[in-house]
Amino acid sequence: MNPVLPPPLDPVLINSPLFAEMSDLEFNAILAFMERRRFKAGEAIFYEGDRGEDMFVLLSGSLSAHKRQSDGSQRWMFDVIPGLFLGEMSIIANEPRSATITAKVDSDLMVLQGIDFYRIIFDHPMIGIKMLNSIGTVQNSWLNQNSKYLRDLVQWGETARRRAITDELTGLYNRNFLEESIKDRFKIGAVGARKMSLIMMDLDKVHAINDRYGPAGGDKVIIAVADVLKTMGRPGDIAARLSGDEFAVLLPDTAGKDAITVGEKIREKVSIQTVTVQRLGSVEMDKLQIRTSLGIAAAPRHADNLRDLVFAADSALRRAKDRGRDRVELYE
Repeated sequence: MNPVLPPPLDPVLINSPLFAEMSDLEFNAILAFMERRRFKAGEAIFYEGDRGEDMFVLLSGSLSAHKRQSDGSQRWMFDVIPGLFLGEMSIIANEPRSATITAKVDSDLMVLQGIDFYRIIFDHPMIGIKMLNSIGTVQNSWLNQNSKYLRDLVQWGETARRRAITDELTGLYNRNFLEESIKDRFKIGAVGARKMSLIMMDLDKVHAINDRYGPAGGDKVIIAVADVLKTMGRPGDIAARLSGDEFAVLLPDTAGKDAITVGEKIREKVSIQTVTVQRLGSVEMDKLQIRTSLGIAAAPRHADNLRDLVFAADSALRRAKDRGRDRVELYE
């Protein structure tokens, strides 16, 4: 009579990371404690908040993990593929389930009850140590993946935040950030008045530069001016590009007289800059000197809100241009 052979072991189970360090004898010892269960598509293996009484190894199918949000909705977290194990941390830490696991399709799982999990550890300590090592290895891998995910998320968030408040061409702050900063200071001023000045500036005859050297030449000039503003900024100053060749600098805790001094330093530093640009349709290169006009308004002297402060500084800028350009004017 031919001997009756046991059914072949599922290769997915054999290759599960849970049994990575075990011999065939040790593997079979654990398998003796496990039972096979089938879950229908949509059926929950366990719910978030349940007591953790079993751990599982997925043999076939696919599982999905969801976590409850503060508004009651369910957020997808991850999927489980065959060979992976789950539910072990609730048993080890004696904590409720941290997520809801459901079958995406009909799925077969091997189940190890919590009481048998600890029986293996205490009755077969060498096997238990290997099983715990395998769990620890997988958990470390998860932690590393999650840490990278969190780092990427933080980096992505920081990048998105920077893009939301900065001008792409120059790296200066943008108009929205400048205006919100001014509004915030006026709110502070409602409690205790604080001085600030706003410099509005644009480049003299920049349209002629664009006509002769094209947008690329104009951009080089704009970037050169932005670099001046970056190097001359004091702690707390906010330099922004508004649009085109228009810039602004917010000077917190600065009166109009002191703002004129800052404005003159900016004008002088810009005036000594030279930018090498190529003529349109030619290989000829020209060195350009840049000139800028600046208008200044101060709060609370000239305005007590954003709109009026911008209007006053812009009016002073127009007067600087009307009086010959390359100069600084304070609103009167």
